[in-house]
Amino acid sequence: MGIPGQVPPPWQAPSEVERKLYEAKVRGDWAAYFDVLAEADLFHAISRQYVDDNPGRVVSRTYWEPRMGVECYAYLTQGMLPAPVEDPVFFLERLSDAARHWPRPDAWLAVNPGTPCEAFFPATPAHRAVWEEHARKAPEDPPRSLRTLWVGGPLQGPVAHGLACGAFLMVNNNELWNAVAHHGSGYGTERRSLERWWGVTSRAKWLEYVEDLLQGRMVSSTWEFVLRVRRSIAREYGGPVEVAHWREITERVLRHNAVESGAEPGDPSIAAEVGRLQQLIGRITRYEARFRADGLLADGKFVRSVLSWDYGRASAMARWGVAARFGSVAEAEAAVVRAGRVSQATYNSWHDFAAGYALGRCLHFDEEEFGNWYQGVLEAYRLLVTDPQSPWLNIPWK
Repeated sequence: MGIPGQVPPPWQAPSEVERKLYEAKVRGDWAAYFDVLAEADLFHAISRQYVDDNPGRVVSRTYWEPRMGVECYAYLTQGMLPAPVEDPVFFLERLSDAARHWPRPDAWLAVNPGTPCEAFFPATPAHRAVWEEHARKAPEDPPRSLRTLWVGGPLQGPVAHGLACGAFLMVNNNELWNAVAHHGSGYGTERRSLERWWGVTSRAKWLEYVEDLLQGRMVSSTWEFVLRVRRSIAREYGGPVEVAHWREITERVLRHNAVESGAEPGDPSIAAEVGRLQQLIGRITRYEARFRADGLLADGKFVRSVLSWDYGRASAMARWGVAARFGSVAEAEAAVVRAGRVSQATYNSWHDFAAGYALGRCLHFDEEEFGNWYQGVLEAYRLLVTDPQSPWLNIPWK
C-alpha cells in the first residue's frame, strides 16, 4: 500500500515497468500494481563479498523504513537500479520466489522506495499468498519485447548508435536496449552466464573478447572469405551474382592462394577445402532465400558481411562485463561507440547490418534447422523494424 495522504507528483518514469506501477498507484489499483510486479524483474542489494564467497547463495538484508515504522526488504525494478559499483551488487528475484522464500514475515516489502512509484506491503503468509496468486497469472515465458530506458539511457548520438548495434541480443533477452549501466540478470547470474557461454572468468579475458569482437576476429574467416569473393564479383561485373559464377571464382581464388602459399596444385587438401567452401556457399544461398521469404532481406539483395555478428556481440559483451563487474561503465561506453563506428564502416544501413548479424548467428548455431536460433533473430528483427520506439527507426545509420 502507499503512504496515506501522499499525492504522487507528475513524473517521467525511466521505463515502461515503472510507468505502469506509477499509474496503478495513482489509481489506487493495487491488483494491477501486483500484476506488473509479477511480470517484472525485481532486484535486491547484496554484499559482493558474500556472493563471491558463497556462489549460488543469497542473503537478504532489511532496512528501517521510518515512514512506515517497520523493517523492510527493498526491491528495485530494473529502471530504478543505480549505476553498477564495486559493492553492493544485486541479485534478481521474481515475485513468486520472494513470496515462497520470504525470510521474515514481520518485515515488509518495499518496492522502489524513495521514488514516485514506491509502495510498501506487509508480508504475512496471507499477504504472500496474494502475491503468489498474481504470479501464477504471469506468463512463464514472456514474449520478446523492445524495452527502452527513457531516463538515464542515451537515445541519440554515438553511444546510442553503438548500443543499438547490440539490440538484437537485448531484445532476445528482454533487456533494456540502451542501458550502458547494465545489471542484466544480476551479478551472480551474469558471471555464471559469461563463464558458461564464453569461458570468461576474469577482467583480462573479458577485455580480450571485447577487443576480438570489435576487431571481427571471432567470426569465421571462411565465412568472410566467400562473402568477400562475391562482393568482388559484384563490384567487377555489376548486377546479381550467379551462384555458379560465385562457386567458380571462389575455387579459382582458393587454388591460387594455396599455390601462392607453397602448396602443390594437386594437393588433395585443396580439393577438400574447395568442397567445404562449395557447401558453405550452398548454405548461405539457402539462408538468404529464407531471409528474403521472411522479409529479413530485400529481393535482389545479398548479405555483404557477417562481421555484424561480432560487432553486435561486442556491444552486448561490453555491457555484460559491467554487470559482472569485470569493467566500468566508462569502458563499456567506449566499446559500444567503437562497435557503432566499425559497423558504420562495414554496412550501409540497419537492414544491411541486420542481415549480416542474422546470417552469422544462423551459420554459428542453426544448422539449417530454422529453429529457435533462427526464429529468435527473426522475431527480434521484426520488432526492431516495426516498433515506433525502435532505435533502428529513430537513430540514423550515418
